[in-house]
Amino acid sequence: MSAAPIASTNQAAPSGAPKRKKILLTIGAVFAAAAVGSGLYWALVSRYIEDTDNAYVQGNVVQITPQIAATVAKIYADDTSMVKAGQPLVALDTADTDVALAQAEAQLAQTVREVRTLYAAQAQASANLAVREAELARAKDDLGRRKALAGSGAVSSEEIRHAESAVAAAQAALAAAKEQLASGRALTEGTSVANHPNVQRAAARVQEALLAKSRSTLYAPVGGEVAKRSVQVGQRVTPGAPLMAIVPLDQLWVDANFKESQLREMRIGQPVTLTADIYGGKVKYAGKVEGLGAGTGSAFALLPAQNATGNWIKVVQRVPVRIALDPKQLAEHPLRVGLSMHVEVDLHERQGAPVGESAGRAHALTATTPGNPVDAAAKARIDTIIATNLK
Repeated sequence: MSAAPIASTNQAAPSGAPKRKKILLTIGAVFAAAAVGSGLYWALVSRYIEDTDNAYVQGNVVQITPQIAATVAKIYADDTSMVKAGQPLVALDTADTDVALAQAEAQLAQTVREVRTLYAAQAQASANLAVREAELARAKDDLGRRKALAGSGAVSSEEIRHAESAVAAAQAALAAAKEQLASGRALTEGTSVANHPNVQRAAARVQEALLAKSRSTLYAPVGGEVAKRSVQVGQRVTPGAPLMAIVPLDQLWVDANFKESQLREMRIGQPVTLTADIYGGKVKYAGKVEGLGAGTGSAFALLPAQNATGNWIKVVQRVPVRIALDPKQLAEHPLRVGLSMHVEVDLHERQGAPVGESAGRAHALTATTPGNPVDAAAKARIDTIIATNLK
């Protein structure tokens, strides 16, 4: 009665062992394939990728500062406003500059008239020299006639002495006239009234006054978004005081702070893939390595680390690597200064210079203003004043 179950158990054991063995082999094969795949991925991809989350968007923050002292009359832009290069931002009161311009123009007119008198005095000095020469010639003739009559007793010796004194006086007057003419020539020779140094100096003051008046309106030197506006209407501002800032959002870049050990194989021009936390992984930016910072963050800190004092613990330092962004992608998916980024640098390309040997491409910003009419307007105004006072 009990033999049958024992026989069935002995028969089931051999059939279960192959099944377990098959399962174990399958699991082992899966792990082996995963290990091989991981190894291949590391050998072909992963070891050529250096990534960091310590990366942030950077950009130029262009400060708007006045060049003259004045009172704010109007404000044309506020925080978050998008402005174009050459667009007016702040208008200052022009009362002081108008007064200064009027004084400069009056001084120029007076200077022109004063210089005209120099040229008139020069002509008068020339005529005076001719008179003195004629007087000397007459005095010499009188002296000669008296000396000729001295032997006959018709002329006394006293008259001869008077004639000699008259010649000496005429010679002195002639010398004075020559010096006066030379003095006038030193002030007028080689120039005209319009080109006289005194007139040019007064004209420069007119130009300076016009320039100060033109600076009563502050224009946007670059296009971008307005930030950090602190100026208010009615506020008295001084030269150099920051009124607001403009951030050109089409000229942003990323500073990725890599560890020292990650810079070994990094080269200028290597492609970079970036993602921003604001958009997530759906938007990927394509960039390029541009250069390496001149030092670590601690080296430029307000209180640099003093590693030569006290107990020392080695801390791996990070160096900012500049990543250039594609302007088209920035236009499609705008970024803001300070946003967090995830950066992955592809190290396959090794033809470029090491990041430590090149400063990358220079990022030049050029201020744009709506044509500078000051020079042309000043020249026309100065010419008019000079011509009016030459009549």
